Amino acid sequence: MKKVFAAALASMSLLVSVPSFAQGAHAGENPQYGGVLAEVKGTQYELVAKPDNIAIYIDDHGKKVSTKGASAKVTLLNGSEKSEATLIPAGENKLEAKGTYKVEKGTKVVAVVTLEGKPAQSVRFTVR
Repeated sequence: MKKVFAAALASMSLLVSVPSFAQGAHAGENPQYGGVLAEVKGTQYELVAKPDNIAIYIDDHGKKVSTKGASAKVTLLNGSEKSEATLIPAGENKLEAKGTYKVEKGTKVVAVVTLEGKPAQSVRFTVR
């Protein structure tokens, strides 16, 4: 009985402590920049990941979201390999980092995006 109670308590604590993660894009939506889409609280994020460049474009119901004063930290996961990059504003609705990155089909990317005046959002992607 104690084990069942402990397991239930642990499961409940996970539900309380999990930050808001991205959902997939709405049905019928297509990437505008050739990347992978994810949505968090009505804001759409598109990751374009290449071996020499990582970019995230941000839109809200078809309107570009300003990245002035914004930043993002991305973590790339390839099996047990992990690398990170910091993205900075690079256009009206774009955050970007240039460098050398291991990006391939199946790479998992976790981005923590901070827009000016708003709480940080965790966004998850899988490179296709």
